[in-house]
Amino acid sequence: MNKKVKAAITGVAGYVPDYVLTNEELSQMVDTTDEWIMTRIGIRERRILKEEGKATSDMAAKAVKRLLKKTGTRAEEIDMLVWCGVTGDMLFPATSNVIADKAGAVNAFGLDINAGCSSFLFSLITVSQYIENGRCKKIVLVGAEKMSAITDYTDRSTCPLFGDGAAAVLIEPVNEELGIIDSILRTDGSGRKHLYQAAGGSLRPPTMETVLRRQHYIYQEGQAVFKAAVSKMADTSMEIMERNGLTSDTVDWLVPHQANMRIIDATGNRMGLPREKVMVNIDKYGNTSAATIPLCLWDWESKLKKGDNIVIATFGAGFSWGAIYLKWAYTGVRDESKK
Repeated sequence: MNKKVKAAITGVAGYVPDYVLTNEELSQMVDTTDEWIMTRIGIRERRILKEEGKATSDMAAKAVKRLLKKTGTRAEEIDMLVWCGVTGDMLFPATSNVIADKAGAVNAFGLDINAGCSSFLFSLITVSQYIENGRCKKIVLVGAEKMSAITDYTDRSTCPLFGDGAAAVLIEPVNEELGIIDSILRTDGSGRKHLYQAAGGSLRPPTMETVLRRQHYIYQEGQAVFKAAVSKMADTSMEIMERNGLTSDTVDWLVPHQANMRIIDATGNRMGLPREKVMVNIDKYGNTSAATIPLCLWDWESKLKKGDNIVIATFGAGFSWGAIYLKWAYTGVRDESKK
């Protein structure tokens, strides 16, 4: 009997802009300090896409091209390309279509998925169904955000949080006991009042008034979001461990959404994991929303081994949250571009 086909990440690549926005520079813009930001959030710097006329799709396309090159994949082989995030180039057409065009994925159909900062996790489970049912053989999922486009740099409570960046993964079928094993995804729409962008959609179309009221920027009630994130990320991480018989000894890595160092620590502590098993890069990239998790996988790819037990946990606007248990599909950096 053939084993059930599973969806596995078989390659990862990322891109971050060159410009580094430090806490020192931010302190010249708003009333804040490096000590305040590091103590409460854990961010030292973040990357910002400064070039005129450049958008989320430009960073995403660079990440996708790097991914295709390092995995020895031709752009025409891609069956499906999904962009996930909140900062699409435009309301329409879909940003995934733009990325596919820029990356040369002429045979892929595009899809955009927005679940706030949980977009990558929700998208990973969505696209895995196309692999498991045999509809697709090669899928590219890219989490990419130009968060600076919707960040108010006069708001000291939110402007230290966010950065820009992109990372893409290749997802392919495997017959071994690897790839995505289990997932828990949840939403609670009543939490929308705590974290949102007020204007720009059908509820409040853009007007001179919405612009003057600065309603096209991120609004966040920090304490409410922090409290919910700490409990929800930890709860679902523990639930995924318990129902799959995982322990702090058998979990090799936690990949948490990079929103706040205190939330990351709380989740890792609840799972009983030492810091060395927790992927953290919030200090150098900040919160890149849908890009944080794949950027972590990109940063840690060289340390990952085939069969590693990985728990990915997230929390975002919506509210949306969840956890995934997967077994890593390869050892070290996959780079077939030199073959």
